[in-house]
Amino acid sequence: YTLGDLAKQRQETIRKLAEDGVMDLQQALVVPSLPRRVAVVSSADAAGYEDFCNQLMNNRFGFRFYTQLYPAIMLGDTAARSIIQSLETIAAQEEEWDVVVIIRGGGASTDLRCFDDYALASHCAQFPLPIIAGIGHTRDVSVVDMVAHTNVKTPTAAAEWLIERIAMQVEKVGGLLVRLQRATH
Repeated sequence: YTLGDLAKQRQETIRKLAEDGVMDLQQALVVPSLPRRVAVVSSADAAGYEDFCNQLMNNRFGFRFYTQLYPAIMLGDTAARSIIQSLETIAAQEEEWDVVVIIRGGGASTDLRCFDDYALASHCAQFPLPIIAGIGHTRDVSVVDMVAHTNVKTPTAAAEWLIERIAMQVEKVGGLLVRLQRATH
């Protein structure tokens, strides 16, 4: 593949997803207030997966998360199909999860091309649970990033997004408690 061919394929994928009317389906899904049950799609031995787990489990608030890895190949010609298989396994256990996080650290643009695959992007767009995509680095925006419920730039940022979501709810409850105490005195 040349970079020109990859860019054409990417644009064709985006066009086809828009034509199918699925680009924004994930946006209609509601992320639970306390997304603590997290299905993770990543490579088991990836540094990005390790960073995600460390950030999530050692958060400054002491929040506890239940995560399960659904391992997938995240690079090469079989990556898109492998990720879809992991997503299908998660979908079969949908009631056990609040969100799905797809994470992969950065790399060359060609290393991330599986995330521009039509079948994978379409599957993600139509997935029944909110997908948080933490793929690549700041400059990387894949088609999966575009169709995901939430797109963050790195695996670590995906963990921080989950932590901050719960922290906002804790703060909101604390504020309500103060108001209730004031109202009853």
